[in-house]
Amino acid sequence: MMDVDFSKFRLLVMDVDGVLTDGGIIIHSDGTESKRFHVMDGHRIKMWQRAGLEAAIISGRQTETTVLRAKQLGIKRILQDCKEKLPVFESLLAATGFSPDEVVCIGDDLMDIPLIKRAGFGVAVANAANELKTVADYVTSRNGGDGAVAEVIEMILKNSGTWDSLIQRYLV
Repeated sequence: MMDVDFSKFRLLVMDVDGVLTDGGIIIHSDGTESKRFHVMDGHRIKMWQRAGLEAAIISGRQTETTVLRAKQLGIKRILQDCKEKLPVFESLLAATGFSPDEVVCIGDDLMDIPLIKRAGFGVAVANAANELKTVADYVTSRNGGDGAVAEVIEMILKNSGTWDSLIQRYLV
């Protein structure tokens, strides 16, 4: 494993389309959209929060589906319609008081590159754009929308010594 102090991370920033979903968007004839989210990603986000850590979304698109899923997961910082993500990221840091070194950022496409480079730990999902993979600190083995977020959260919680206490509730 890389030489990283995983215990320093406090904020998880995720893209939506291509990270929390497989990137596919179903547009219905009435103009509404559907997206598919992986339940393991959602459960690991809840575990992340139970560990006292914060999660946020920075997405280039604006959709009600993202708002609904974020509310289900208790994610309060939902930043959408972000055509340039780095200024939004900097505003998020200012609002939360976190330094870039305390942030894990997961992305999949070119517009995520500035965030991946700025975050303390930048992650590309397995099916991310090659240009993003080359600047990431870590590339998941799982594709976006297929448990990639869960993989990252588990890795961080296990390597920070938090995982064992979080899973005790399931082992009784």
